[in-house]
Amino acid sequence: MTHRECALNILQYRNYDHMPVLHFGFWGETLQKWQAEGHITEAMRHDPRQVAEKLGMDFNWGEFTKPPVGPVPAFEPKVVEELPDGSRKVLNWCGVVIIQKPGISASIPMEVDRLFKGRSSWEEHYKWRYAITDQKIAATVVRVDGVAKPLLAGGLELLRAGASKTPTGIFCGSLIGHIRDFVGVEELAYLMVDDELLLDEMIATMAENSYAAVEKVLATGARFDYAHFWEDICFKNGPLVSPTFFAEKIGPHYKRIVDLLKKHGVTLFSVDCDGMVDALIPTWLENGINTMFPVEVGTWNASIAPWRERYGRELRAIGGMNKNILALDYAAVDREIERLKPLVALGGYIPCPDHLIPPEAKWENVQYYCDKLRKTFSR
Repeated sequence: MTHRECALNILQYRNYDHMPVLHFGFWGETLQKWQAEGHITEAMRHDPRQVAEKLGMDFNWGEFTKPPVGPVPAFEPKVVEELPDGSRKVLNWCGVVIIQKPGISASIPMEVDRLFKGRSSWEEHYKWRYAITDQKIAATVVRVDGVAKPLLAGGLELLRAGASKTPTGIFCGSLIGHIRDFVGVEELAYLMVDDELLLDEMIATMAENSYAAVEKVLATGARFDYAHFWEDICFKNGPLVSPTFFAEKIGPHYKRIVDLLKKHGVTLFSVDCDGMVDALIPTWLENGINTMFPVEVGTWNASIAPWRERYGRELRAIGGMNKNILALDYAAVDREIERLKPLVALGGYIPCPDHLIPPEAKWENVQYYCDKLRKTFSR
């Protein structure tokens, strides 16, 4: 069986003959370290797919066809100020000024200012960037088995053929997480109380943008195995927004997009949300999102087990393997795989490191993990 057949069968509770070894990518510093240690070449460092293959990984669930659901054009990054310690204030892709320290990217950036100041800045800098046009759709890049092509210039045939050896996915954007990106957590909290109409308009804009982009891609005849959303709207103690607000304001938009995709044969819908997501799972499930990814273990010990007990087999998961053990030794990897055994036995679950492989990870540990996982769970 192909990796695609096995992955889809696992998530649909059907028979499979091997467990695909999934990953979620690498921090840039990780690849730099591995190059310095002689494990990869400089050319490989700039092509993480080659790195994954050398390690024994099969594919990345977080790599998919990505319509223009974000701001187009994105903000041009520029240095706002050089600081005495060598750090810089930089305006990033979503209009936020961050502190950028030399040689460091594997961390949450420190935000010091932002272009968003309220309705006038929303109108000036953001709203118009989300208009969907045929030109933007034509520039959409599809990814099938590592092949990246423009949708309307040869890539469509790859999706129509249905011959991919790995699952094909379509990215459906972010309904609240990206707003949190450019507004900030504190300002988002104020908006929910002080300017609910503006926040409603922003959410509706994101949702309509996602719906229109997905609709136009599907109209080309492209077909997908799964659809994927990104939110990152939780932290270690729970959601950054009220679950009631999330259910009332955002849930219906998920359902509209999911219903569209269901008409085109999609049955798997995943969401990437780091942090403790438990309080938002009911809204996702009620509106068709049935796969949690990457199930960040964190200090709160996230796992599919209590979710499955509460919600049943409709809830699937990809992830939940504690990436931090890759910095330890083979024994730690063995213990982690033993921990995963009863979770895999539940069905509808594929282990995967619960985020990008961090710089602390040892090359030999990652190789050992890939080999051990494949031998442990293949049939």
